[in-house]
Amino acid sequence: MPATLDDAMLRIRPRLTLFLILSIAWTYACSATIPDTVFLERLTWTEVKSRIAQGSTTIILPTGGTEQNGPHMALGKHNVIVEYAAEQIARRLGNALVAPVLAYVPEGEVDPPSGHMRFPGTITLPEPHFKKVIEFAARSFRASGFKDIVLLGDSGGNWNGLRTVAHMLNKEWAGQGVRVHYIDQFNRGAKFQKWLRQKGETNKSIGTHAGIMDTSALLAVDPSMVRMGKRSPSDDFWQTGVQGDPTRASAEYGRAGLKMQIDGAVEQIKRLTAR
Repeated sequence: MPATLDDAMLRIRPRLTLFLILSIAWTYACSATIPDTVFLERLTWTEVKSRIAQGSTTIILPTGGTEQNGPHMALGKHNVIVEYAAEQIARRLGNALVAPVLAYVPEGEVDPPSGHMRFPGTITLPEPHFKKVIEFAARSFRASGFKDIVLLGDSGGNWNGLRTVAHMLNKEWAGQGVRVHYIDQFNRGAKFQKWLRQKGETNKSIGTHAGIMDTSALLAVDPSMVRMGKRSPSDDFWQTGVQGDPTRASAEYGRAGLKMQIDGAVEQIKRLTAR
């Protein structure tokens, strides 16, 4: 008796089912080996090589700091904030990876202690050594095949060193197809302060350290690092480590400020890396 279409389908169906199962399993296995991350330290060397070959030739080096932030904020404030921001920037650029955050930066002299070094827990790296770390990180990135090296500093004490290293290496590497970019549009400063004043805050309440801006940014990124009950306004920095009124900080303020920083950085990086 001739085979019917139904008979043929019955014979083929198990093979189709097996094929589909194997295809799904293979797809899942492949996707599981390609992590959805922009962080360099979470990739293997072969994955980094592949990313660069596919066009991810921009590397962001975030610098934070380990410093006192008053009685109400943990020492790693800058590191947490700049890592969060660097990831957002890299994902928006679409062709960038993020190097490990540098947590050791200039914070003052050791003996006698100056600046933030007057407070327990702060770790300092003298300016010449800081610049050397940045320089050789950049040289490492160049050796890996990155073409645009982006220096991102969340702490004001980092900015001069980052700017200096960028200028030095760009002069040395002129015409070689690799450039170093110091991103000054990432800095929390005038634009955020102006926005806060429009919201009714004053220069005194905004402050200069561990006040509204810093505390708000950390509340937006990781509120577990803020001791809410220990927030207190202060204008005696050397006694409290605070200059401003952190009680007026909020995650809403922080999200607005971070958006300004991230938007400014993305725009500047795109402009500087255009070829």
